[in-house]
Amino acid sequence: MTRLHDPFRRGQLAIAALFLSLGFQYATWAARIPAIKTDLGLSAAEVGVLLMAAGVGAAVSFPAVAWLMRRMGSRRLALLSQLGLALLLLALAAAPNYPVALLVMCADGVLVGCLNVAMNAQGAALETRHERNTMAKLHAVFSAGSLLAALLASGMTAATGSVPAHFGVAVVLLAALGLTARTGLLDEDAPADRPDPADDGAAQADAPAADDPKPVRRRWTVPSRLTLWMCCAMVFGTVAEGAMNDWSALYLKDIAEASAELAPLGIAVVSGMMVVARLFADGWRGRWGDGRVVLLGSTVAGAGLAVALVSGGVAPALAGFACMGLGIAAVTPCVYAAAARQGSDALTLVAAMGTTGLLAGPPLIGFVAGASNLAWGMGAVAASAGAVALCSTRIRWTAPATVAPSEATPA
Repeated sequence: MTRLHDPFRRGQLAIAALFLSLGFQYATWAARIPAIKTDLGLSAAEVGVLLMAAGVGAAVSFPAVAWLMRRMGSRRLALLSQLGLALLLLALAAAPNYPVALLVMCADGVLVGCLNVAMNAQGAALETRHERNTMAKLHAVFSAGSLLAALLASGMTAATGSVPAHFGVAVVLLAALGLTARTGLLDEDAPADRPDPADDGAAQADAPAADDPKPVRRRWTVPSRLTLWMCCAMVFGTVAEGAMNDWSALYLKDIAEASAELAPLGIAVVSGMMVVARLFADGWRGRWGDGRVVLLGSTVAGAGLAVALVSGGVAPALAGFACMGLGIAAVTPCVYAAAARQGSDALTLVAAMGTTGLLAGPPLIGFVAGASNLAWGMGAVAASAGAVALCSTRIRWTAPATVAPSEATPA
């Protein structure tokens, strides 16, 4: 029997196509920001606002995403938002002026929020249905999508300076990924909403009776304390993840005084360690449990980067970046899985916070660096990782080995 005849592998491949799409689409437009800046005649401040527009779109999308999840389900929402993100690349390439580009980026943030929630709901449902861990591997595929987009951007930039041509090729690849996803996504959504004891009975009031055959329309409820702690962990974790990708090269060049050849290694070290860690993290989750993985990982990330910043120099910086990539990699998969067990509303809110942190984190670190210097900005990244460790102690995690890890072979 081939792997595609295995329902778990078929679902894993389809959901991985969504994760690959999101990482690829995000890195595709991010890689061409310098060209877009030149084409539209933007200042550095206007570029910062353009980047922030995506974060704003993601932040305000929560009510709409929660409604769409209940109305459409994760499968339909994932496919439609993946298609929409592909088309937005064409819209950004054709944007005639700055206001239109701002609207496109804001819409991009909304659709990123939709796809982020839907694909993580699919991943959590796959874990529950087959009792096998896979979330970390799926997030590794997201990182691989960013790497693939960077390689394509480099090649297209060398071949042609045309942003529309580059984005046209990217759209073709995204369309192929969308077709791959259609073949194996789960028909049912993430696990049904489960009452949280911290809600003091609020969720129970809306739950239908077990023997009631009629569907009951679920109402959005005030987030529980547990969900809010997950939101905090997600925001701090994605701020650290996004900021490292955007600021590591500049830190090496301006603060550590690395050569022009060594400066790009910062991104490579962080991204490479994150991919490797996520490939192995599902096994760690099954062995030690999500809570220990998040607590230990975020502690290693924050402490390792802090020591590197105090030590100074290129070699300590690269070692600190490696600690950050290794330690922070499993945070988002574990928090997403925990949020999915609390229901679609909790997952939607946590995912919205994650998207907001990923897109808004780099500009915020830039503001800190502008008010002082980039060393303090990177110090804020280390502090964010430490905050994840504190938040993780307030979250109720699944006990180890309740979900068996999938085979070591990545998706």
